[in-house]
Amino acid sequence: MALLVIGLLLLLGTHSVPMSPSLKAALIARLGERPFKIAFWTLSGVGLVLIVIGYGHFRGSPQDVLLWSPPTWSRDLAYVVMLPALILFVAAFSPTHIRQLVGGHPLLFSVILWAITHLIGNGHLAGLLLFGGFLVWALVDLVSAFQRNVVGPFGDKPSTVTGDVIAIVIGCAAYALLLTWAHRLITGTPLVG
Repeated sequence: MALLVIGLLLLLGTHSVPMSPSLKAALIARLGERPFKIAFWTLSGVGLVLIVIGYGHFRGSPQDVLLWSPPTWSRDLAYVVMLPALILFVAAFSPTHIRQLVGGHPLLFSVILWAITHLIGNGHLAGLLLFGGFLVWALVDLVSAFQRNVVGPFGDKPSTVTGDVIAIVIGCAAYALLLTWAHRLITGTPLVG
């Protein structure tokens, strides 16, 4: 459990720094822009690796107690919700009209959808820590972004139909890959078959 918690603190803590423009500016002033970015992405990467390893070790262990029994419909909900979640995820990195539909924050809405569906469908402590942690972070970040009046990576760049098509095609392809083999590879849990 410790690796999972440390990984979550590193990844989500690092990604919380932009919520405080004064803290981010102070860190950049002290470290310099390039070292700040290197530290940001290094800590994020280490956090992500620790999350994967920590969740893998903690899930199914004797300490991973069952907190609730997931409803039978939770798996169906995940099948339905994850397609738009993946399209939103890709839309965060493409100049799409989809960004405008979600207030300029498709990545955060993608994380929220992913976290909610997986939180409902995983009643163990490991799932609560992982998906609950991401859900709380994404909700706080979304509120912070709206309060600061900032938008995601593409900012106010013009949206294009090509960007929409790219987001939908890549999102659908990622969904198909997860269904067929990637979810089993990543989590050990097959989705079909």
